[in-house]
Amino acid sequence: MSFELFSNLVAAFLTLCIFSFLYKENPFYRMAEQLLVGVSLGYTLVFTYERIFIPYVWQPIILKHNFVLILPCLMGILYLFRFSRKLGWLSRYPIAFSMIGIGFGVPMGIHAGILVQMRQAMVPLENINLILILLGTIAVLLYFFFSKAHTGAYGKFVGLGKWYMMIGFGASFGLTVMARISLLIGRIQFLVIDVFGLMK
Repeated sequence: MSFELFSNLVAAFLTLCIFSFLYKENPFYRMAEQLLVGVSLGYTLVFTYERIFIPYVWQPIILKHNFVLILPCLMGILYLFRFSRKLGWLSRYPIAFSMIGIGFGVPMGIHAGILVQMRQAMVPLENINLILILLGTIAVLLYFFFSKAHTGAYGKFVGLGKWYMMIGFGASFGLTVMARISLLIGRIQFLVIDVFGLMK
């Protein structure tokens, strides 16, 4: 038995174990689920050691003597005390530090995002698509302007913004469903073509 055939059989078995959840939760599904979690954790640990610890901790601090990086390393290590009952309070310091950083950084990011969207909306209205985008942008923004009642002509225009949002949400949901169906088709093709060889 070749290694490719063996790996295909193992992958097919685990795929069928996952698909068995469609009937009901069973030991085969739980085994495949826990195996996925364990393999993912092992891969993450190795990846973290090779791609993060070595280039960003070991080489700069130990080999290049850049001791300023010890402070962020210690802050990162304090996160691990979250799993201790007695020393769990130490994990609050890096969390508070990062929350302060996020508290300052996120509004700046939102501000930059708003400016980018405004710049993208300020284009010459050369075709019907650009006109529809401008109308949709204004209507959606006015939909969240609650100081004026949504009545009359203003209410109808704001209702257009609601339709724009529903179309956007529907497109996002459709994209998510299509991505999941694409994964399902890929697994079925693997089983039918690569494992069982029904279609060549």
